[in-house]
Amino acid sequence: MKRSEIKKRPLADTVLASLEPEDKEYRELDGNGLYFRVKPNGQKGWLLRHKKPDGKWSWHGLGGYPEIPAKIARKKALELRDLVADGIDPVQHKAAQRAAREASVLNPFHESVAYWYQRKVDDGLAESTLRLMRGYLDNDILPALGNKPITEITPRDCAELQAKIEARGATNTRDKIRVALRQIFSQAIARGLCEVNPASELVTIATKTPKAKPYPHLLEPELPAFLQAMRQSTSRTPARTATWLCIWTASRPGMVRWAKWSEFNLDAALWTIPAAKMKTRRDHVVPLSRQAIEALRELHRLTGRGRYLFPGIGAQQPVISENTINLTLRKIGYRGRLVGHGTRHTASTLLREHGWHKDHVEVQLAHKEEGVAGIYNQAHYLPQRRAMMQWYADYLDCLAEGMTPAQRAEFDKKVNVIDSNIIDLGRVRA
Repeated sequence: MKRSEIKKRPLADTVLASLEPEDKEYRELDGNGLYFRVKPNGQKGWLLRHKKPDGKWSWHGLGGYPEIPAKIARKKALELRDLVADGIDPVQHKAAQRAAREASVLNPFHESVAYWYQRKVDDGLAESTLRLMRGYLDNDILPALGNKPITEITPRDCAELQAKIEARGATNTRDKIRVALRQIFSQAIARGLCEVNPASELVTIATKTPKAKPYPHLLEPELPAFLQAMRQSTSRTPARTATWLCIWTASRPGMVRWAKWSEFNLDAALWTIPAAKMKTRRDHVVPLSRQAIEALRELHRLTGRGRYLFPGIGAQQPVISENTINLTLRKIGYRGRLVGHGTRHTASTLLREHGWHKDHVEVQLAHKEEGVAGIYNQAHYLPQRRAMMQWYADYLDCLAEGMTPAQRAEFDKKVNVIDSNIIDLGRVRA
């Protein structure tokens, strides 16, 4: 069909399909600034004639025909005319959209996660803290959002992730992940990778956090039976020794599990945990009782040639799992009654009840004082704590063997003797 035979507009589909090429390219008006172009080689397509913001006329391609049928071309033209009416150049708008699509492909969320995590590493966070972060990144955040372009992650995506974590009762993990997401998106905004933070309001829809419960722990009347059961434990030596080390030192199970032989001076009866592994960001010196030294020397014959006191199995598990200590306690009948972290509660309670100074107990537990005092008070109270923890280990032995009232009085008297022999022990008296 020749274009001279066109009778009406908009152009019918039969006309578009049958228009013949000519020696030169020509354009036929379809309506409202939309033109149908036919090239000498027979190629056909759509053009929109529009006025740019600077007042000059320009052409903007909408795609080829028949790939873009008339109905779609007219819809596109209408949308572009609305942009023009708002003073937006369709050519620049198309380029911006293409750039945004390319940026979303080039900026998957997992890259922003990696940037955030590396900043935490560079800040010198404790190894234990970094391991926890790595855990909730790998187990929750990355599987849900990691491969999505950062600009396409919505508040709904973040809300669904939070709800999923809440459904399994992991409110502590939920809170940490919420903070991490907010920080990751804030950094991405600062780096020009996205413009909004879809995690900024998650706290407003978070379920109420249950009231914190102390770790299961034992009080003094329960200790004799427990200590006798521990002495009869059939767990392997490394698992049994790790559990005893938690008991004798009141250390966090994570610190015990990741303990290295290079941190121990058995002759000096000291365990020095480097600042990089501590929440307080300073070295923590742990005095070792005679009982602990004896157990560690026996353990050294088994694992002393390696890096860690309590090695795991295979390269994927460098140390014993976090469940090993609790499993040791469950095997002797204390499921739900005591966990590894609960030994810290037990030690703190017993030592305070027998009059040991609060400051010395808190340093043994590696707790940092609040406020300015926590910055300036760098005291280790090592002589006092060395005496205190030997007293504690001896007291536990006596409990296991059946302590008499006279023996209990003798132990309390011993605290008085230590009080008078060590300057500024500062034992709390009733």
